[in-house]
Amino acid sequence: MLKKELQIFTFEDLLFYFPFKHIDKTQIHTIASISPSMEFVQIRGRIVSMDIVGEKRGRRLVVQLRDATGIIELTWFQGISWVQKMLTVGTDYVVFGRLSFFLGKPQLSHPEIETLKESNETGKNFLEPIYSVTEKLKARGLNGRALGKLMYQLFLVLEEKEIGENIPSAILQHEKLCSRWTAIQQIHFPKNNQQYEAAVQRLKFEELFLSQLRLGMMRSARHRYSRGVLFSKVGSNFNDFFSNYLPFPLTAAQKRVLKEIRKDMGSGAQMNRLLQGDVGSGKTIVALMTMLIALDNGFQSCIMAPTEILANQHYDQFSSLLAPLDIKIALLTGSTKAAERKSILKGILEGEINIIIGTHALIEDVVQFKNLGLAVVDEQHKFGVAQRAKLWKKSNVPPHMLVMTATPIPRTLAMTAYGDLDYSVIDEFPPGRTPVTTVHRLDDARPQVMDFIKSEIVKGRQVYFIFPLIEESEKLQYEDLMRGYQNVKAWFPEPQYWISMVHGRMPSDQKEINMQRFVKGDTQIMVSTTVIEVGVNVPNASVMVIESAEKFGLSQLHQLRGRVGRGSEKSYCILLTGNSIGKDAKERVSIMCKSTDGFKIAEKDLELRGPGDIQGTRQSGALNFKLADIAQDREILERARQIAERLLKSDPDLIKTEHSPLKQYLQSQNSGTVWGKIS
Repeated sequence: MLKKELQIFTFEDLLFYFPFKHIDKTQIHTIASISPSMEFVQIRGRIVSMDIVGEKRGRRLVVQLRDATGIIELTWFQGISWVQKMLTVGTDYVVFGRLSFFLGKPQLSHPEIETLKESNETGKNFLEPIYSVTEKLKARGLNGRALGKLMYQLFLVLEEKEIGENIPSAILQHEKLCSRWTAIQQIHFPKNNQQYEAAVQRLKFEELFLSQLRLGMMRSARHRYSRGVLFSKVGSNFNDFFSNYLPFPLTAAQKRVLKEIRKDMGSGAQMNRLLQGDVGSGKTIVALMTMLIALDNGFQSCIMAPTEILANQHYDQFSSLLAPLDIKIALLTGSTKAAERKSILKGILEGEINIIIGTHALIEDVVQFKNLGLAVVDEQHKFGVAQRAKLWKKSNVPPHMLVMTATPIPRTLAMTAYGDLDYSVIDEFPPGRTPVTTVHRLDDARPQVMDFIKSEIVKGRQVYFIFPLIEESEKLQYEDLMRGYQNVKAWFPEPQYWISMVHGRMPSDQKEINMQRFVKGDTQIMVSTTVIEVGVNVPNASVMVIESAEKFGLSQLHQLRGRVGRGSEKSYCILLTGNSIGKDAKERVSIMCKSTDGFKIAEKDLELRGPGDIQGTRQSGALNFKLADIAQDREILERARQIAERLLKSDPDLIKTEHSPLKQYLQSQNSGTVWGKIS
C-alpha cells in the first residue's frame, strides 16, 4: 500500500517522507491551567464517570476526567460502543486533544486516550510527527499517527553509518549546520521547535547545495571536455552588416551579450547558452549577428520558432535586414509546398543555404545539413528537451546552441532550472521605446473602454482583444472566443470596422491569412486567444484588451502586453475583469498596473505561484525539492551556489580526500543505489 499510495519503495524513501506538522505531547497540563488561548492540551487524570446522553442522532458518550485541580468533560459522538468498552471508570489515563469550550467550560471531543502504561511505553520526550496519508491508507488503519509509529520503529534499528554524511565537514562548520544523521532524526522526532528548525535548515541547504553542485559539474565538464565547432574569426559578413546595415545602434546590454557569445564560440568547446530578455529588448538582432559569425567561419545556422507566424516573421525580418548582403536564407515550415520543400532540403544538404528559419519541421529526419555550426531556439520553453536535442544530432560535431526566451526568468529560478547552462541577460531596452500604460477596468466600465478604443481606431491605430485559454476544454475555449467575437462585432460593426480572428482550432493557412490581414492593416481589430502571445510584431497596434484578466498568470499577462508598444505611438494595455475578483487576482492586476519590468514581475510570479507553474521551467528534476522553496529560500540558494562554485573551482572532479564521501553520494544517487527495500 505504501508503494502504491505514497510512492514509498525503500526504507530510504520512508526516511525522507517528512511530517507536515508536529504535535507537542511533551507537556502535561493541569485542568486548572487550561485557558482559551491553548489549541491542544494533554492531561493526566482518572475517569470518574461515563454516561451515554441523548437519543438517536443526538446520542453521545460523556466522560468526566478528574485530576488534582479539577474536572474536564470528554465527549464522543461516533464509535461510542467501542470507546465505552475500551475505557474503565476508576482507571488513570493520559488524554490529548483539541480544546473547545461549551457554556464556558473546557471540553475535548474525540480525544486520543491511552492508559498510563501505554503512554509511558511510547515515550513523549519529543514532538509527535503527523504525516500526510491517503484515504485508502486511513481505511487500512495507517493514518498519520500510525505512520509515525512505523517511523519510530525504523529509527530503533537504524544506525548513523547507514545514513552517511554527504557534505564536507568544513562546510558544515562554516555554515553552522548539524550533521545529516542529526537532521533526519530531528525532522521526524525533535524535542523542541529549535531542533526542528535546525534540521529543516540543514536539509534545505543539502537539497540546494547538491543541486547546484550537480549543475555546476555538468557545466564545468562541458566547458572542459565537450568538443565544439571553433569559430576562430569575426569576418566580413559580421563587420559589413555591423558597420553599414545595422538599422539602429546596439545597446550596451546587446554588446555585452555578443561579447559573451563570441568568447564561447571561440573556445573550441560547445556553446550552450540561454539568452533571456524582456519583450522588445533586442534578442533577435543578437541571434542574427551570431549567425553572421557562423557564416564568417564557413558554417550554416538555423533558428527554430514554435509557430509558423513567428517563423514567417523572422524570415521577413532577416530577409529585409540581410538584403544588401550575398546571403541565402530559406524558410521551412509545415506549410512549405512539396516542390519548394524538395529544393530547400537539397540546398541545406549541399550547403547552398546559409541560414534556415523554420518550425518543428527543422528537426525532421529528412532535414540534413552540410555543416550546421549554430542552432538557435526561439521561445525555448515551447519546446521539449528531446526536441532541442534533435538539433544536436544534425552535425557530427554538436553545433553551438543559443536558446532564447522572452519570458523573464527570476535569478533564483535560472540558477536551479538552468544552472547547467551559461546564461546571458539583455536587461536594457533600445532608446525611444515608450512604456505601455496599463490600467484595470471592471466589467461595468466596458462602454467607456469601447469608446476609448474607437478613439484610437480613429487615429489610425489597431487593437487586440485577447480571451483566456481554457485548457480543460478546447470546445469551451472555442465557444467562449466565439461569444467574445460576436460581442466585439456588436460594439464595432462592419463595414465601419474590420475584424480578424485567430484561434488554435483554425487551420494554419487560415490563421496565417487572418494574421497577415491584421499585420498589413487591412483589419483594425484582432480577436484572439493566447496564440497571439509569442512574437507577433505589429508596430501600429496601440491597445491590448485582455478579457477576464483575472484568469491569467502574471508572466502571461506581461507577455501579452508586449504585443503593443512596439511602435513610436503611446500604447495601452487594458485589463478587464469581473466586478468581483479574488485576492490573488487583485494582486496580480495591481502589479501589472504598477510595473513594466519583466524581471520584477517574474520574481513576483515566482512568489505567488511557485516554480512548478512558471512558464518556461524545465522538466529536468532540478526543482523537485522536498523542503526547499526557491522563492522563499533565496538566501540559502545563493549561499549554496557560492559554496558549490568555490568547491568546484578548487576540485572540479571531487578527487580530494575530504570530498570523497560527497562524490560517492552523488555516484550512488546517479546509479539509483538503495540501502533497503520495503517489501
